[in-house]
Amino acid sequence: MTTDWHHMLRVFGRIGLLSFGGPAAQIAVMHRELVEERAWLTEAQFLRALSFCMLLPGPEAMQLATYAGWRQRGIPGGLLAGGLFVLPGAVVIGVLALVYGTYGQLPVVQAVFVGVQATVVIIVLGAMRKLIAKALNGPVAYALALASFLALFAFALPFPLVIAGAALIGAISLSTDQVTATQRPRFAGLGAILMIGGAVWATPLVTAYLAGNTFLFDIGLYFSKLAVVTFGGAYAVLAYMAQTVVQDYGWITTTQMMDGLGLAETTPGPLILVTQMVAMLAGLGIQGTGQAILAGTMALWVTFVPCFIWIFAGAPLIDWLASQPRLQAALSGITAAVVGVIANLSLWFAFHVFFAEVRLVSLPPVSLSWPVIGTFQIVPVLLALIAAGLMWGRGWSLLLVLAINAGLGLILHLAGLL
Repeated sequence: MTTDWHHMLRVFGRIGLLSFGGPAAQIAVMHRELVEERAWLTEAQFLRALSFCMLLPGPEAMQLATYAGWRQRGIPGGLLAGGLFVLPGAVVIGVLALVYGTYGQLPVVQAVFVGVQATVVIIVLGAMRKLIAKALNGPVAYALALASFLALFAFALPFPLVIAGAALIGAISLSTDQVTATQRPRFAGLGAILMIGGAVWATPLVTAYLAGNTFLFDIGLYFSKLAVVTFGGAYAVLAYMAQTVVQDYGWITTTQMMDGLGLAETTPGPLILVTQMVAMLAGLGIQGTGQAILAGTMALWVTFVPCFIWIFAGAPLIDWLASQPRLQAALSGITAAVVGVIANLSLWFAFHVFFAEVRLVSLPPVSLSWPVIGTFQIVPVLLALIAAGLMWGRGWSLLLVLAINAGLGLILHLAGLL
């Protein structure tokens, strides 16, 4: 039964406003709203769609919301549902980026963010712990996780190459339950969606190029490439993103990267909204508020337009794709590799939070970041231990622990200890 637009606006607007806590919490909210309370999706439809979204690059929760809207009202419904999932967080991130860019260098603000950064280390470690329990279920999976960690940490191999290699090894090596396809694939309209979607995706890039705005074009091109390789969620690409935007482009500092992640953790919507934060801070540093808003908008566009394309192109194929064992095995390989990717990210964050100086050590073919031991900082370590105790030991919420550690950073600053 087709749902009226007002009802869809109300339901998906509420989902967008309540989408705190990462994909697990967001998916739970959608299950309650769409399966349990309204029966807009059956349990089987919800699970098949979720499995499909996990195959795709990009935030699976946002893509699942887009699929649910597509089921109700086709492409316009998908645009409404996916847009409402992203919009509240994008507005909040935009405001926070401008405020942080203006006041973030004040000592008192930096002290607050010491507590936030320490908590971020524990957040990423927690994500890795959960993924280990779910993804590593055999020697091949453990080997893929270890290999992906070493490839990134010790040999600085490109992230897309690591993901592609893991998918290939997974498809060849990992066993899956053989299932029979439930229907033939439906490719009608696929070409038109890809062509029109690709043109929409590229429009702001072409516009920036023709206008001679090199910075805006670089932002769009970089985050377009990132959108294609964001398998495994935002945590999986953060280390790669941090390396490129900090070291290669010099758009922001490592501290700003970590602060941006901390702020993104406190907002509704997908964590990949950190791309908007990074783009806006880069724009502020180059040409001020106007360029920051344009850069943030560009990052949002090229990050999320592909998500709509994947769903509108692939939704009619969901039942068929869910029955392809090799595709599922490739996804398992990627998921195993993401454990190693997040381990690399955890170590990278910990080095930069717990030590005042981190240097690049190069002894070909090994090239890695390593802290200067004499610059060890005890306060961030203590704040990280507090965060771990409150979240892992007592089960306190992420937002509450972030607020507590930010407050402790402020208190220590006022006491002259930070």
